[in-house]
Amino acid sequence: MAIAEELLEKEVSTQTPETFITGSKALMECLLAESVDTIFGYPGGAIMPVYDALYDYMDRINHILVRHEQGASHAAEGYARSSGRVGVCMATSGPGATNLVTGIADAIIDCTPMVAITGQVASNLLGTDAFQETDVIGITAPVCKWNYQITRADEIPEIMAKAFYIAMAGKPGPVLIDITKDAQIGMMTKPFEYKKIDKLPGYHPRIKPKAEQVQKAAELINSAKKPYILVGHGVLISEAMEEFRALVEKADIPVASTLLGLSAISIEHPNYMGWLGMHGMYAPNVMTDQCDVLIAIGMRFDDRVTGDATLFAKQAKIVHIEVDPAEIDKIKKAEAPVVGDAKEALKMLLPLIEKRDFTAWKKEFRDLEPAEHAAVNERDFAGEGKIKMAEVVRMVSDKTKGEACVVVDVGQHQMISARYYDFKKPHSYIASGGLGTMGFAIPAAFGAKMGAPEREVVAFIGDGCFQMTIQELGTIAQSGVAVKMIILNNNFLGMVRQWQQLFFDRRYSFVELQNPDFITISKGFGIPGHTCDDRASLSESIDTLLNSEGSYVLEVIVEKEENVFPMVPAGRSVSEIRLK
Repeated sequence: MAIAEELLEKEVSTQTPETFITGSKALMECLLAESVDTIFGYPGGAIMPVYDALYDYMDRINHILVRHEQGASHAAEGYARSSGRVGVCMATSGPGATNLVTGIADAIIDCTPMVAITGQVASNLLGTDAFQETDVIGITAPVCKWNYQITRADEIPEIMAKAFYIAMAGKPGPVLIDITKDAQIGMMTKPFEYKKIDKLPGYHPRIKPKAEQVQKAAELINSAKKPYILVGHGVLISEAMEEFRALVEKADIPVASTLLGLSAISIEHPNYMGWLGMHGMYAPNVMTDQCDVLIAIGMRFDDRVTGDATLFAKQAKIVHIEVDPAEIDKIKKAEAPVVGDAKEALKMLLPLIEKRDFTAWKKEFRDLEPAEHAAVNERDFAGEGKIKMAEVVRMVSDKTKGEACVVVDVGQHQMISARYYDFKKPHSYIASGGLGTMGFAIPAAFGAKMGAPEREVVAFIGDGCFQMTIQELGTIAQSGVAVKMIILNNNFLGMVRQWQQLFFDRRYSFVELQNPDFITISKGFGIPGHTCDDRASLSESIDTLLNSEGSYVLEVIVEKEENVFPMVPAGRSVSEIRLK
C-alpha cells in the first residue's frame, strides 16, 4: 500500500468524518471563505484529490476547464483585472505547474493579484525525481510575492489565509501554494477553522503615507508653474479614480497616462492630454520635457515610458506616489517621494492642494495636437489601399461608445488599440504590459468576462498572438461566455517586422507567417465568425460581431507593412527612442 494511502486509512480510523475533513475539502472551504466563485484550471494526477473534492462544490464554485495551464493563469489575470478580486488558477505537478509560470511572471510585473494552486507528489517522494515531480517552489520564487509548499492537511487553512492576504496587500501580485498529495488526502487532526487575516508579522506594506511626505509633495505641487501628472496602473488598482479626478480638477493639472494607466480618467476629461511613451501621443511626450514638476502616481518609470531615463524629464522635480518603496528612486530620483496606497495618498494630499488655473499651460499641449492629427489622418485613416488597424479600432470604439472592456495581445495592435480606442470607463484596458506576453488575450478575455459578466468584452489580437493560445477557443465555447474577438491579420509578426524595417535595413528575418484558416478553426470549436478584407464591408462586419449573442471571431485582413510610428519629441530622432 502506498504511503499516502496508509496515512489516509490511519486518519480515517481515528477521526470522525463529521468533525474532521480532508485537506482537499479544507481547501474548498478556504476558497469559499475567501468568496472565490471561479477557478481556472486543468486536472492531473497530483491534484486529483482536490478535483474530487471540487465535485461536491460545483454548485458554489465555478471551475473553468482550460485547454492549457498557461491559459488558466492568463484567465485568472483577466478575471482579477476586470473584477478587482484575486484570480485563482490550479494545475497539477510537473509540466502542469511549469505551464503556469508565464502567467505568474506576467502577474508579478503587472501587479495582478493571483493565487495559483498546484498539486505535488507525496511528501515522502520529494527529491526522488518521482513521476511529474518538479521543484515549483524554486522555479517560481523569483516571480511570486510569496510561495509555500504544504505537506500536512492541518496547514491548509492558515496558509491559504496568508496567500489571499499577501496577494492583495500592498502592491498586489501572485502567490503560489504547492500541496503534496498526502496533504490533500490526509485528514486534519483538528476541526476546520478559517480566519481571514488583515496583518502578517514581518510583512508591513505602508498603506497610509507619512504626513510629512504628503506635505512636501503638496508644497512642491503648489509652487509649480508647469505641473504635469503621469497616471499609472496604481490608481486603478487602488480604486482611486474619484480622488484622482478631484485632484486633477482642483489643481487644474494636465494629465497623461501610462499604457496600463489607460482608463484611469476618461479620455473626454478636459485635462486629459493622451497616452505617454514609446508609441504614445506627440503632445504628452514633448511636454514631458517642458514641465517643471512631474507628479507620477502609481507608475514605475519603465523604459517604454522613459526611453533613455537620463533624458526623461531631466529638467523637472519629481513627486512620486507609489505603494512599493523599492520603486522610489529606482529609475528617476524623486524630490518628494510618497510611499503609500494611491487612494490614501490622494485623500491626504487633496486638502493641501491649492486651487489653480493652468489654462495657458494646457493650451501648450493642445497647440501641438493639430499637427499630430494631420499626420495621423494621412497615415492611419487615408481610406486607400488595405484596411488599417487604426480604422478597425476607431470604428469599434465608436460603435461601443468607448465603454467596452478592451483586452489586447502584444504587438502593433496593442499600441494601436491604446492610441485609438476612446476609453471612457475605468478598468477598460487589459494588456500584458511589463512582460509583453504573446498569447495573453484569448484566455485573459474570457477571464475578464467571467470577472465582469455585465460588460462587453472585445479582444484585439494579432495573427501571430492568436496562434499562441488558439486552443482556448475550446474553453470559450464550452464555458458559453460571450467574448468578441477581432484578429488583425497582416501575415506578419508585425512589431518585430517594424523594428527590422526601422533598424535592420528591412532584413525581415523569420517574421512572415503562413497562417491557417482562422475562421474554419473557430467554427470547428463551435464559435461563429467571418473574414473581412474590404473597407466597404468593415462597418457591417463589426456590427455582426458586436450584435452576436455569444462569442464571435472577426478576422480583418489589414495592411501588411503598417507601422506604429513613435511620436518622437521635437529635436530627437527615431533612433534615440531605441531601447537603451
